Amino acid sequence: MMNRFLSAGLWIILLLVSPDAFPQSDTTFLKTVPYHTPAPPPEWALLQRQLMDALYPAAMEFVEKYTYPDGSLIWRDEWPGMDGSDDGYESFYNFPLYYALGGPVEMDKLSRKLWEGVTRQFTEYGQIVNEFDAGYDWMHHGEAYTNFYFFGLADPTDRKMRERALKFAALYFDDGTENSNFDSELKIIRSPLNGSRGPRMVNTAEDWVTHRPILSNYPLPYDDIPHVTTGKDWNNDEKFAYILEALNERMMKGDVPLNLAATSLMLNAFMYTGDEKYKKWVLEYVQAWMDRVEKNGGIIPDNVGLSGQIGEHMDGNWWGGYYGWKWPHGVRNKLEATTIGASNAYLVSGDDRYLELPNSVIEAISREAREEDGKKLLPHRYDQRGWYDYRPLQAMYPTHIWYMSRKEKDWARVKELLDPDEMLQLNYVKGKGEERNTATWLGYLEGEVPNYPVDILKATYQEMQNRLEKIRKDTSTPDQQDVHHWLNLNPVILEGIVQTMLGAPNHIYHGGLLHTSVRYFDPENQRSGIPADMAALVEQITEAGVSLTLVNLHPTETKKVIVQGGMFGEHHIQRVNQIEIYPYQFDTVDHAFFQAELGPGSVVKLEIEMSRFRNPPSYAFPWHGNEIPVVDKTYD
Repeated sequence: MMNRFLSAGLWIILLLVSPDAFPQSDTTFLKTVPYHTPAPPPEWALLQRQLMDALYPAAMEFVEKYTYPDGSLIWRDEWPGMDGSDDGYESFYNFPLYYALGGPVEMDKLSRKLWEGVTRQFTEYGQIVNEFDAGYDWMHHGEAYTNFYFFGLADPTDRKMRERALKFAALYFDDGTENSNFDSELKIIRSPLNGSRGPRMVNTAEDWVTHRPILSNYPLPYDDIPHVTTGKDWNNDEKFAYILEALNERMMKGDVPLNLAATSLMLNAFMYTGDEKYKKWVLEYVQAWMDRVEKNGGIIPDNVGLSGQIGEHMDGNWWGGYYGWKWPHGVRNKLEATTIGASNAYLVSGDDRYLELPNSVIEAISREAREEDGKKLLPHRYDQRGWYDYRPLQAMYPTHIWYMSRKEKDWARVKELLDPDEMLQLNYVKGKGEERNTATWLGYLEGEVPNYPVDILKATYQEMQNRLEKIRKDTSTPDQQDVHHWLNLNPVILEGIVQTMLGAPNHIYHGGLLHTSVRYFDPENQRSGIPADMAALVEQITEAGVSLTLVNLHPTETKKVIVQGGMFGEHHIQRVNQIEIYPYQFDTVDHAFFQAELGPGSVVKLEIEMSRFRNPPSYAFPWHGNEIPVVDKTYD
């Protein structure tokens, strides 16, 4: 599996650290080990650096056209209903990640100003109360708060964002009142719709007013709603009253798997503070859903009532819940939410047994699989008819499980389930930041698509240009723009950079944290991200570690970069080996990170041996020591 390494290195100095971690703002004590072998820069390195530099002016053109100076969107004076704040945040969701990966320093302040602007704007509209969404589901919360989580990667010292992280997590602790989102005894989130105003168990027609046209394109939530026969009835006020009554009676009381995305909110607070209460919440909540799977015969139920009983408000049926097995997306939401929850539990505990949760979903539908024209089709929905809606499973779902486990059996399952043709060609999905060339990236790791790094970086650059062209031609006015208008035009596209530089699939869009093989810091400028004039490529991923190529494109200056094991320092780097030189150079690290110093025009190719999920995850930078300092930042 994925059995390739690159060729010889040029000049690198590995600065090895002791297990005591860096004193704040001091890396001068580190041990130096030099290497020196010349080579020209690879094409992927030139393209990666070009893309990193080009995304900033593209972002600025987008922001200048669609926002006011205070960071709010140039849009309508009013927006009703409960839907929409997520789309405002999504419009700039990856701006802080771009900075965290090495984008210009101006992106940090800009991304925080935009977050503040959207928060104020949707507070005025009514969707946000006390800086958090008043009451929506965790598919949409997940879309919104991915933006927020990335601030911890960009700069965890920001006092405002840290305080918000703790305030938002507090919304999901049991406060002992009927307005509590969480029942700590039963380990349930008490409604599919929840937020700063508590569980929303009774919905009004106004809540759904802007979302009804979208849902009219999906199957009905139930087939026995009086006077309702088609999805188009969402747009009929008289018939919608019956749909709303069914939703309130059957769906809005109790827990659903979708709420597992709330574990990212809790883990976000943990990585600022290290406070065990957030870890405990994540592990207990994920375990509660694992227990429900066992109780339901190996299939995750999509609804749990307020007393903790499966099917309590659904006539005893384990299916029929909000964003459940039937409506509106079927298996997709079960796989995303369980993978998010299990990955977060694994990250914070180091125990891979939590991956049994998403594995149970794939196993349940795999038992019902069919084959047609050489392709494996799996059911995506279940209701009173049994399993139905057979189609291929998207590659991203089993890929994320394999990426966390690194087990051969999970890799074999990925190859069994995905369409082999998808591994050989790029397939850009436009809009909402959901560009997912996961299958083709897997083809690269398998050795079948060796030119993938060049191809994906070129395709990303082209898509950025395509979106800029649409922005320039956009003559629409606010009254003509829906709430998704800007997020479909965002030119900051990072999939190719995440895959090549970090050795990872894109995060799960609906609230997943970004789990990666490695991460980079700039010690010279004391910030997150790969330094200017540098590029990096993860080429091989195994259970034991990764192979990594580092490039210094500057012809006259030496560059230093700190390489960390995992996005959150969770992986312990045991040893770094420079490969394809004779004799091999082995250097012991025994820490979460090491520092490399590359001479002018240098290229070095390394094997990094890791002990995965050994360290507690944290947003701390290498020079922060054991506690992240807190500072006041301005965004104007």
